[in-house]
Amino acid sequence: MSKNSTAQKLVPDSAGVKPEQIKPALAPSVPDLDRLIHERVRLGIVSALAANESLSFNDLKRLLQTTDGNISVHARKLEDAGYIEVTKSFQGRMPKTEYKLTPAGRQALEKYLNHMEALIQAMQSMRSPA
Repeated sequence: MSKNSTAQKLVPDSAGVKPEQIKPALAPSVPDLDRLIHERVRLGIVSALAANESLSFNDLKRLLQTTDGNISVHARKLEDAGYIEVTKSFQGRMPKTEYKLTPAGRQALEKYLNHMEALIQAMQSMRSPA
C-alpha cells in the first residue's frame, strides 16, 4: 500500500465540495492571534511582567525555568515589537538587565487574553448539549 492510499483513507471524502464553500467555524467572530505573544516563553515573559513592575533577567530565567539563550532571544523580539522595555546597568561589577512591560505590551496582552476568552466562549457555544 502506498503512502498516498493510506493518506487518502484518513481524509474524509469531500467530493462535490469546493474549497471556497468551506468556511472556518470561528472566522467571522475571532480575529487572528498575536503570534508574537502566543509563543510559550514570550507569553510567560509578558504575563510575568504584567504581574510585576519589573523583573531581572535572572528572575525571568528562574520563573520560566528556561535557558539564558531562550530569555535573550524572546525578550529581544518583545523589545523590538515595543512590548517590553529593557534597562541594562551594573551592580558593582556585575551586569544587570531589567525588563518592564510597556503600555503597548500591556494592551497587546489584554487583547490576546480577550481573544483567547472569545475562542473559549465560541468553542463552548458550539458544544452540543449532553
